[in-house]
Amino acid sequence: MSENTAMKLTGEPRTDELRPMTEIQVRQAREFVEGLDSASEPYWDMVNVGDELARELHITPELVILYADGVEDFNPWYEAWRMDEWHVPGESPFGYAIVPPMLLSHFVLSVQFDHTKPFSVGSIHTYHDTHILEPVPVGATVRIHVRAIDKFVRRERRYVRHEVTVTDVATGTCYFRETRDILSR
Repeated sequence: MSENTAMKLTGEPRTDELRPMTEIQVRQAREFVEGLDSASEPYWDMVNVGDELARELHITPELVILYADGVEDFNPWYEAWRMDEWHVPGESPFGYAIVPPMLLSHFVLSVQFDHTKPFSVGSIHTYHDTHILEPVPVGATVRIHVRAIDKFVRRERRYVRHEVTVTDVATGTCYFRETRDILSR
């Protein structure tokens, strides 16, 4: 029996199998998980129709690299850096390095699940309809704006619908629109 299988069967607490995890990472992960039950309430109860949240996000080459590596989307259009120099314009058919389109959708959750409220355990992202309007240049600062537009029940399950826009802080260009539903416990 492998060590991995033995650890699973013994019930010993384990950290992420991607090693090494620092002591700080282990402590933060444990504190987050332990705090979920004590601070969580249903997302349905946390959100009212009309609630709006927004945050700005500066999309650095480092952020793009971390995202693209994580989802294994190795496209030279996203590269705004070189080993011997950092923050170059990059190249794509648009004339500059662009942000992987779904990176923005990923960061919508960091706005929806606002840091001032407890994380809502049991919420599931069930639907989204994404419209990518313009390529986002690497290096842009965008404003992600989320507004709760509806709450409804379907098949005895509760949903909250959100409308999302992502615009350039400097130019006002709207890059991205999305409608998304969250199923709430």
